[in-house]
Amino acid sequence: MSRPSEEAVGTRRSRLRIVVIQALVFSLFATLLVRLYYLQVVSGEQYTAQAASQSVRDIVEQPQRGLIVDDMGRPLVTNRLAWVVSVDRTLLGKLPGRDRKELLDRVASVTGVPVKALERRLVTCGDEGSVTGTCWNGSPYQPVPVATDVEREVALRILEQPEDYPGVLAEQQSVRAYPRPYGINLAHVLGYLSPVTAEELEQAEADGEDSVNGASVVGRAGVEKEYDAWLRGVPGTQSVAVDSMGRVLGEDSQVQARPGDTLVTSIDAKVQAVVEQQLAETIRTARQTRDTVTGRNYVADSGAVVVLEADTGRVVAMASQPTYDPEVWVGGISDDELARLYSEAAGTPLLGRATQGQFAPGSTWKPFMTAGALTNGYSTDTRLDCSSSFTVGNRPFRNYESGAYGFIGFDKALEVSCNTFFYRVGYAYWQRFGSDEADVDAFDPLVEEAKDFGFGKRTGIDLPGEAAGRIADRRWKREYYQSMKDFYCGISEKPQDSKTSDFVYKFAYEFCLEGYAYRAGDAANFAIGQGDTIVTPLQLARAYGALANGGTLYAPRVGKAIVGPDGSVVQRIPPKKVGTVDVPQSTLGYIDDALKGVTRQGTMAWRMGGFPLDEVEIRSKTGSAEVYGKQSTSWVASYSDDYVVVMMVSQGGTGSGTSGPAIRAIWEALYGIEGERVVPARAAIPGTVPPTQLPEFLADGSILPPARTPGKRDER
Repeated sequence: MSRPSEEAVGTRRSRLRIVVIQALVFSLFATLLVRLYYLQVVSGEQYTAQAASQSVRDIVEQPQRGLIVDDMGRPLVTNRLAWVVSVDRTLLGKLPGRDRKELLDRVASVTGVPVKALERRLVTCGDEGSVTGTCWNGSPYQPVPVATDVEREVALRILEQPEDYPGVLAEQQSVRAYPRPYGINLAHVLGYLSPVTAEELEQAEADGEDSVNGASVVGRAGVEKEYDAWLRGVPGTQSVAVDSMGRVLGEDSQVQARPGDTLVTSIDAKVQAVVEQQLAETIRTARQTRDTVTGRNYVADSGAVVVLEADTGRVVAMASQPTYDPEVWVGGISDDELARLYSEAAGTPLLGRATQGQFAPGSTWKPFMTAGALTNGYSTDTRLDCSSSFTVGNRPFRNYESGAYGFIGFDKALEVSCNTFFYRVGYAYWQRFGSDEADVDAFDPLVEEAKDFGFGKRTGIDLPGEAAGRIADRRWKREYYQSMKDFYCGISEKPQDSKTSDFVYKFAYEFCLEGYAYRAGDAANFAIGQGDTIVTPLQLARAYGALANGGTLYAPRVGKAIVGPDGSVVQRIPPKKVGTVDVPQSTLGYIDDALKGVTRQGTMAWRMGGFPLDEVEIRSKTGSAEVYGKQSTSWVASYSDDYVVVMMVSQGGTGSGTSGPAIRAIWEALYGIEGERVVPARAAIPGTVPPTQLPEFLADGSILPPARTPGKRDER
């Protein structure tokens, strides 16, 4: 057979290649058609939705924060509209570098915010270059606020010249306002707000909390913090259609924000105004008064007043000095302003002395020592020598101005505030139970009584940051010695230098040797509220409240009720009983009568002349606490059947001498006293409040609807 020609073989190979190519082309077209069918038919709706979502932006709408009102419905904290300038980072990022810089320069020029500050505010928290406190915590698709509370003219300029401010928005938003009824300040009770932190936002997301977002502000102090979950409300969302440049084309959908609830407090703005005025005036007067011991005017560096309802523990008024303007936090606080609030030179205005200041109680401590003595061996028939001085070891402990009254009972000792009487009581207990100086577990009736009245621990008030005070007993002294012995031993083991006074050098030497020992002098000092024991004005007021109401200790309350945006009561905040003092009613009655004597003929009598004591019986105790290196702290603690009023002025002088006039003025305001006549006032019907615009809260005592969980979004 003849072999196929080369031409025939070539032809067959060409045909085979064509068939293969055709098959490949057909396969590609088939694959393409199948893919198109899948995309357009099978998954068409999904991809259509995704494409649409890329042109829709969700913008968070911040809720209007709830109001804070006093117990008469007077507004203490409200909201007002403020112009806020924001920058759309999506559009800003599409601008050329030069145009971006020029735009930020223009924004900085009209708002007064430096360009560097603008740049920091536009960085998302967590990204490179972010600065805690100034970076943006919110959605990356939401305009970033860069200037708050700007002038109306600035906002209008931005709105009227959009071609010069592309991506820059000016809109009105709600910010905090302080109506100041009767001119009150109340800063330490109300507190302030600041932006949520990245950590708080992460925690909220982990907890499933939907009332906080990156643009939220949260309470940082006072009732703004304590009741933040109720006050903040729940944000809403608005979906808007945007073009490729991020410009809004129209609204798509909206979920309305829910406003925050209103907090009704127990504060009486009218009484608060009197309290603040009297405290400020007392400090001014003290600074113009010469201290006869030092020969210079009193420093009067701080002070506080607390007014409580005796039978409920509710706070009627509370003031501290120095204070600050709560408006300073609105729209963001400057570094200079913040530094001043923390500055010791300015008196640390952020520190609320009523709940956070800790001071030696002085003679206001003696009623509780009387209770401890009368329930541990002493009786109302006991008579002890009120001599001008009492020697413990080799040290004389003296009466104020070395006065002497002979042998007297506890009632007279309280009336004239005899130190040596109570020195003898404290020393006798030390001899009987605790002469072993190293025994930290030795029984001390006076220490136990102080603890029973709630001293040495927080009262539980509904305000954050409360101090616990301190009972300087044996165990505390041992712990203090362990923590400080290296410091004082370091001083005593070196030669004394010119910077170390003789007193400090001697103290360091003795402390290094036996600083752990609870000596007779410690016990004597404890009995008159001196030494290392310290209390807050609120703790003292709560303890005097127990004297007034028969022995019940309350956790003081500022909040009274939560009222919803529709005016309905969401939750009442009832008084909270936390304990009962273990003192017989007969003993409490004896102390009560003795403190009446303090007002009528004792150390407070010269300040209460002409006051209608037969109609409004005031019990009181004065105190002048001495602290090494400082001037005396002035105290007056007082109460009636309805209220407790306590006042303290640090380095302000004597009790009644400095604080007496203010205490009287506050009582006159509480009971509407004019001269020697009592007129209808707040205390006419104790515990009641006249109707206002919050009738469901202030009127009947009907059962409330179930409480809503704070911060959770309502079903829509």
